[in-house]
Amino acid sequence: MTPLPVLVLAGSREGALDPLARYGKVTHKALLPIQGVPMVERVIKALENTPQIGPIWVSIEDPECLQAYADRVHLLPAASTPSASVSQALELIGAPCLVTTADHALLRKEWIEEFLSQSAQSGADLTAAVASRQTVERDVPATKRTYIPLSDRQLSGCNLFWLGTPRAGAVVKLWEKLQQERKHPFRMAWLLGPGTLVKALLRRLGTRDVEERIQALTGARVALIEMGNGQAAVDVDKLEDYHLVERLLDPQPASQVP
Repeated sequence: MTPLPVLVLAGSREGALDPLARYGKVTHKALLPIQGVPMVERVIKALENTPQIGPIWVSIEDPECLQAYADRVHLLPAASTPSASVSQALELIGAPCLVTTADHALLRKEWIEEFLSQSAQSGADLTAAVASRQTVERDVPATKRTYIPLSDRQLSGCNLFWLGTPRAGAVVKLWEKLQQERKHPFRMAWLLGPGTLVKALLRRLGTRDVEERIQALTGARVALIEMGNGQAAVDVDKLEDYHLVERLLDPQPASQVP
């Protein structure tokens, strides 16, 4: 099997220093230490420990701040949004590739392998890892996640994406358009189509509806891959996430990376 390249999104929000970076007294959120190990180090280590994974690329607005990792990863300047960073990197890396984020501090080799195995069997051009609300609340009862309220299940994203074929690029372009209109809900709805909006408002929008609508708009087949461990839905977006991840990692030695 050809080693799979990976893109790690490490860009921060626009504007002032991220609150978590300020809290950790570091120059960038990706360098925030958890149990003494920077988040980006945890992610890189989990990827390095996964046999299927090949070259690792990290997209960040200031590559200089990660020069200590230059012998282990390729550094790319981030674009203005995550979707634009993926689109930009895809032109360089190509497909297939894996995409994850630098704040996925709990990332484990087992989750990556589970996701890649199911993605390869899906027959899709692009897959996204998700966890059901039931699974998240079973495995991480203390967490507060944002859920997508579909008619057949409630899902939380797991910050893992597999771009399996060049057709996945069309989905990334749609994501870019949606991000550009994120402050204009009606324009976003127009992009997705009135039928999709009506179903969503009536709580009749199911998983298959989402997959079919994206395929109709992009020509790419997509699939949502449900993960078996709810911890896969936990990333570090705010201070309470940081404390939660610290507690989840507490039984392990500080030098051990999941």
